[in-house]
Amino acid sequence: MSLNTWVKTLSLAAMLATAATGAQAQQFFRIGTGGTAGTYYPVGGMIANSVSVPGKLIATAVASNGSVANINGIQGGSLEAGFTQSDVAYWAFTGTGTFEGRPKAEGLRLISTLYPESIHLVTRKGAGIKSVADLKGKRVSMDEPGSGTLVDVRLILGAYGITEKDIKAEYLKPNQAGDKLKDGGLDAFFFVGGAPAGAIAELASSGGGIELVPLVGPEIDGLRQKQEFFTPDTIAANTYQGVGETKTISVNAQMVTSAKIPTDVIYEMTKTLYNDATRKTLDSGHAKGKMITRENAVKGAGIPFHPGAEKYYKEVGLLK
Repeated sequence: MSLNTWVKTLSLAAMLATAATGAQAQQFFRIGTGGTAGTYYPVGGMIANSVSVPGKLIATAVASNGSVANINGIQGGSLEAGFTQSDVAYWAFTGTGTFEGRPKAEGLRLISTLYPESIHLVTRKGAGIKSVADLKGKRVSMDEPGSGTLVDVRLILGAYGITEKDIKAEYLKPNQAGDKLKDGGLDAFFFVGGAPAGAIAELASSGGGIELVPLVGPEIDGLRQKQEFFTPDTIAANTYQGVGETKTISVNAQMVTSAKIPTDVIYEMTKTLYNDATRKTLDSGHAKGKMITRENAVKGAGIPFHPGAEKYYKEVGLLK
């Protein structure tokens, strides 16, 4: 079944279930992901499909603007869970970084660390952009408002002494940015997500070619000292057609929820996320699915675990 067909099926199931009442009523669990051309959405679809239990829990993957939007959705009650970058989750919980001056998201809780998200700086082949420093005066998409990518790009530019005023900034989803780059309307765009990202893979194979700009050097080293969530990363050769190995940095993708969600709901969801059937789905469904393991689940937490997730990780010996 295709992802779109599956989402439609879940939507129908949700409508039919509205007649359910009392203890037998199905629970609906909305997981905020990202744009459909990124990595959050397809991975979120696989997870939602795997943790759904007919008659009990119907989980759906909801396309969104990304990390910041998902946390806002959880805070506002329009989402039960969501994908986010580990740095964004920490800033929201502590009221620091991009959330400076805003109320702390003290009810935010971690379900699982999922996989590393590589920071991509994509340019047209032959554009002559070999470093972030070369972006001055160029037409650059920084991703859309509400995305974790935009937060990180501002930090990366700042490490090079560059602001949005120094570039011709646009704020586009990765698939829109890819189309505009292909048509000559952009010189470069940023995207933070698990490699391979669908929009970039499509762009690389559509003719004309792309290049990935390495994120290395003293400026990046200085940034990593200030922002501990950035870690060295490598996008392997031929992850994208015609693109060689590229050194970059990454953050972790996490699935977070609200402390208000009942312990038993998150416990069962976490347990199901790591069973054998889900393992097969994740391993075959996406390159990053193989990295969604129990061992990675408790790495780089940054914020407190939800009691339901914590209960499961203690049962399997991952937490004391």
